[in-house]
Amino acid sequence: MSKAVRALMDEATLARLDRRRRLKDRFANVTIAFGGVFIIVAIALIFFYLLFESWPLFRDADFRKERSYAAQSQAALWVDMDEYNQTGMRVGADGKVVFFRVATGEPMGEALLPVPAGVQVTRVVRSAVLQGLAGVGLSNGHLLVIKPAYAVDSGADGRVVTPSIEYPYGQVPLTVDDQSRPLTTFALHASDSGLKVLAAAGSQLLWQKFGKESAGGGGLGLALADDTAAETDVSAYTRLSSEVLPLDAAGVGQVVIGQGARWAYAVDNRDRVSVLRFGEDGASLYTQADLAPGADTVTAVVPLQGEISLLAGDSRGQISQWFLVRDANSEVDKFSLQRIRRFTLGNAPVTALAPEAKRKGFVAGDAQGRVGYFYTTSERTVAVQQAVQGPVTALSVSARSEGIFVQSDRDAAFWRLHIEHPDMSVSAVWGKVWYESYPEPTYTWQSSSGNADFEAKLSLVPLTFGTLKAAFYAMLLAAPLAICGAMYTAVFMSPGLRTKVKPAIELMQALPTVILGFLAGLWLAPVVEDNLPGIFSLLLVTPLIILLCGFLWMQIPLEKRNRVPDGWAPVLLIAPILIGGWLSLSLSAPIEQTVFGGNVRLWLETSTGLNFDQRNALIVGLVMGFAVIAPIFSIAEDALFAVPRHLTNGSLALGATQWQTLMRVVLPTASPGIFSALMIGSGRAIGETMIVLMATGNTAVMDWNIFEGMRTLSANVAVEMGEAEVGSTHFRMLFLSALVLFIITFALNTVAEVVRTRLRKKYGSL
Repeated sequence: MSKAVRALMDEATLARLDRRRRLKDRFANVTIAFGGVFIIVAIALIFFYLLFESWPLFRDADFRKERSYAAQSQAALWVDMDEYNQTGMRVGADGKVVFFRVATGEPMGEALLPVPAGVQVTRVVRSAVLQGLAGVGLSNGHLLVIKPAYAVDSGADGRVVTPSIEYPYGQVPLTVDDQSRPLTTFALHASDSGLKVLAAAGSQLLWQKFGKESAGGGGLGLALADDTAAETDVSAYTRLSSEVLPLDAAGVGQVVIGQGARWAYAVDNRDRVSVLRFGEDGASLYTQADLAPGADTVTAVVPLQGEISLLAGDSRGQISQWFLVRDANSEVDKFSLQRIRRFTLGNAPVTALAPEAKRKGFVAGDAQGRVGYFYTTSERTVAVQQAVQGPVTALSVSARSEGIFVQSDRDAAFWRLHIEHPDMSVSAVWGKVWYESYPEPTYTWQSSSGNADFEAKLSLVPLTFGTLKAAFYAMLLAAPLAICGAMYTAVFMSPGLRTKVKPAIELMQALPTVILGFLAGLWLAPVVEDNLPGIFSLLLVTPLIILLCGFLWMQIPLEKRNRVPDGWAPVLLIAPILIGGWLSLSLSAPIEQTVFGGNVRLWLETSTGLNFDQRNALIVGLVMGFAVIAPIFSIAEDALFAVPRHLTNGSLALGATQWQTLMRVVLPTASPGIFSALMIGSGRAIGETMIVLMATGNTAVMDWNIFEGMRTLSANVAVEMGEAEVGSTHFRMLFLSALVLFIITFALNTVAEVVRTRLRKKYGSL
């Protein structure tokens, strides 16, 4: 074959190889670019998904009028609706109950309460909202207890609701005032032991109990009211006891029974509330307070759902929340009634208040026909609207809190309400909130309870604090060890030893964090608790051993020291450090007995005021610090080892020592990589889940005490997501927790990148 032919073949081969190379380069560029774009899009999608799930927490309410009703025959003392907002009922002063359709206002039927002839209804008062009862006070001093009932059937036309009235304590009114004075001031509370009634009769405040008479007539038995007994024996319930409370009832216009019928509140015409306490020794006047200081007067008082708080409306259009607060400085359980927060409806007197059945919100109406919906925990004024033409006389909130029926002397209206998360606000999530029965405003996370009237406490502050606390103690251990180890490995260690040490430390990253958390919670935490003095003495003894060994090493003649290969001398430290650790743990018990009186935990609590939990921040710092050391060391060591040799050689050639070269040349040049290592380690510590989940006790407390635990954002999501109802406030708060964690790590990485870029520009010219 001629040279010309071979040349042409070589050129064709080279051209083909060049095309193939360009094709590979183009494919690699497209693949890398696509990967980068995909990562950015994936991160953005994660952010927007978390935001999408969290945003409904702060969405505005939908509060609009759906129906107005004519003024004819609309006056009522009391109104009620079913949970589906389809039917309702109203009670008039003549004892007539009118059932009507909410959508049209058309009557569905009527019923007469079993009121004696010539007797009028003076007042209708609801019991605790979860009990669903109402007391009808009569002009002859008697009380009739009713319960609205709504039978729900599914027919061809959809859901059909049929309203009716039940009489759980019989159709014969109960005698409250023996002198037959009109019953206008009273409250009732139903329980397994019967019915309790608090009523003002003249100058006396009466506390009466009604129960069921035994079937055999041999005595009085206490039983829970049931519909069957009421239908078969209408006179089965009678007064079991009557007690005159130690309070002058003259001028008392409103009374309320508190939680569990353990407390009672009586408000007089001077706007002073008297708090009575029921104990084993009977009732006693506990304390008094002024509900409306100044020229204002109290116009309406009702208990909030749960009967822990009082809602007091005044003549200036404001509603205040009050509840008993425990005195934290008192040695005995001493309470005082305090105003916690205040809401403004308008400038007209508040005439009606209605609490929600399943939440801590309430609806208020005033003398100008305005109606507002408020929520206590979040201190939100959700909506205020002009609802009716005349003064509001009665309000009803459906059981699902999806509708409000407003009644006035002139007209009536039905308002549609839709707000899924009224208990959330910026102040409720990030500010201190004064929760019911708490002595002061706090940051608290407590998402659930077995109590139906539980007030959810969903502050993210203690979770964020716990996240930062865990990361701080982990980095406190990991950062110095990892950076110093990287400095020695990259600069001073022999190449042969480095090839063994660096892979061994990097192998630590392969340890599953669930195993580390398991060992921390079940093995390390009890060991630290039993050897606490030894653990802290170990932290002091180890540096002393290293310094002592270094001093003794320098006393050895140079020719003998040179027998140890260069860079291998630190290996000799392993044995003294292990011996020092063994001695520290062995002497832990004698030190505890001698110095701390045999109980270091008791000494900590009495002498320093620090509480000790077995699973605490110290355990998290040790274990999570161990997990974070590997990535910090690996990245920092690579950055230090990658410093150009001509820089270090030049420094050494100019007479600088290895230490001076490290501090003045190597560290500044490698500072971008070292900073990146620290930020990556911090991000790993902040986002860690399994270690903090298993080694902290998961207590959402805010205390920098190293001997107390914490709860982090990531661990909280892992623990509670499986129990949260989809779409509930709790569910969305967990997504908000994840969003906050995402933002923290994103901000941390952004700051790290900015600082790293500036450091690279500053020291890149060396």
